[in-house]
Amino acid sequence: MVVWLLALVLPTTEPAAPAQPADAVLIAPRMMLPALEPLLAHRQRQGHRFVWIEPTGTAAAIRQAIAQIPDRDSLRFVLLVGDASPVEGAAIAAGRMPPVGMRVPAHGVPAEVNVRYGSEPQIASDHPYGDLDGDGVAELAVGRLPADTPQELATMVAKILAYERNTDFGPWRHRINLVAGVGGFHPLVDTVIETATSKLLSYGVPAAYDLSLTYGSWRSPYCPDPRRFREATLARHNEGCLFWVYLGHGQADQLDDVRIPGDQFPILHAGDCRYLKYEAGPPIAILLACYTAAFDRPEDCLAEQMLKAPGGPVAVLGGSRVTMPYGMGVLGAALMEVYFGQRPPTLGEAIVQAKRNMLTSLDDPQRPLPLSRALLDGVAGLISPQPSQLPQERREHVYLFNLLGDPMLRMAHPQAVELACASRAESGQRLRLEGRSDLAGDAVLELVCRRDCHKVPLASRERFDPSDRALEAFQPVYEQTLDRCWARWALELPAGPFATEIVIPPQCHGPCHLRLRVAGASTFGLGATNVYVTPVDATAASPAASEAAPATDAAGGGR
Repeated sequence: MVVWLLALVLPTTEPAAPAQPADAVLIAPRMMLPALEPLLAHRQRQGHRFVWIEPTGTAAAIRQAIAQIPDRDSLRFVLLVGDASPVEGAAIAAGRMPPVGMRVPAHGVPAEVNVRYGSEPQIASDHPYGDLDGDGVAELAVGRLPADTPQELATMVAKILAYERNTDFGPWRHRINLVAGVGGFHPLVDTVIETATSKLLSYGVPAAYDLSLTYGSWRSPYCPDPRRFREATLARHNEGCLFWVYLGHGQADQLDDVRIPGDQFPILHAGDCRYLKYEAGPPIAILLACYTAAFDRPEDCLAEQMLKAPGGPVAVLGGSRVTMPYGMGVLGAALMEVYFGQRPPTLGEAIVQAKRNMLTSLDDPQRPLPLSRALLDGVAGLISPQPSQLPQERREHVYLFNLLGDPMLRMAHPQAVELACASRAESGQRLRLEGRSDLAGDAVLELVCRRDCHKVPLASRERFDPSDRALEAFQPVYEQTLDRCWARWALELPAGPFATEIVIPPQCHGPCHLRLRVAGASTFGLGATNVYVTPVDATAASPAASEAAPATDAAGGGR
């Protein structure tokens, strides 16, 4: 198998630079290279250097070729381009798979835990391409652009380039949308799993970020009109967000259904991908569900179809076989902790580090883990039918979850904005806010209730009413869960220290955050601070006070 320096394939017009060892490996059919050229040129301008391996052999042979690259220690990424051949020699339906020369094979990894719950004996995985020493821990970040044709690849490339060049620093940059189905294991187990996992997915997410939940249980206030659940699922994607996360059951071509007594409604089918049309920026999709990223099947799985949709996500992380609640919960929590805590520069590096954290045991003194992991392990130990298999389950999920996307995708982390105010305040009264931002620009200051609270009481439903009127009433309740903002103000923020005063709306009460987003020319900043608002008699307060622009003093002296 021949390894080529990519500069020999795609020369650039830039002045010659001193030779540098490659940091990225490209595994792609020759006929895909022209469609890939804009992305490769973009990456080379960012400082990446490639070697190219044409996929003419087995997955094991390609992995061996990567291991034999000179200066291997400089490698950090592996980008696979092309659909995968079916693992285990599955039959290929006529016309469903591209020619052999257009494919990059996936590895087949023996299943140990999930096979006992109905999964195939082999897990389709790209993880071994980054694990060159075979210890189960990847040294390199791996991702796949599963294109069947150069035209499909060109669509993916265009979306990646648009994502990294996007200068819209609006609300989508700090929005995380979580869609959840009902587990269906046992009512008590479902409640424990869903509560623990949703809490852990948001554990460590800074208060400056907005988190929404769309939940497929008719009992929950987070459930829209069940007949419109698919509409809500698409809306949460299409409004634009940093991460779009699904947690629940899934199949190769669809997510689970929402079930109510006597009927059921879809959450998302592969055919709905044509309706994926993001407004501001495409999300990174995380599918914590079975089979939704079964990328080795003859037909495109849901994750592939989402990625190939021009208006779909810029990358998808999902499971290729049967996945399990504990393993998915650990992965989801690890991804959030790594992204916000360590701020990795690329998506691939975030996934590599999250998987390393998954493999770490709680008693490892060299790598202490966050409290969220201890809580999740404790819950799993109580409800798992075989608690002794939890380490194996975590390791298996390292192979199960694969990135469909570019592992070199740049993550746009915000600059930190410092904010401070009194810890307690009264509704209808003035509150002084001080802070500092190294970034100047248009800013939006919001007073929002805490993530686990609502502006009005929202109780769970105890009885199911099948009437149209009752189902229609789900929708306004669900929309109230999406609106946690008490007031919003626009600011022109200078670089450096600042101070301002706001008037807290008379109706505001309870634990709240003040959060600030500032948009610059090429980046953005976020900050937040906490305040508890005590309700008082504020009949004399102006109802328009919450919309008035607060006065801001760049020198730090508010007025």
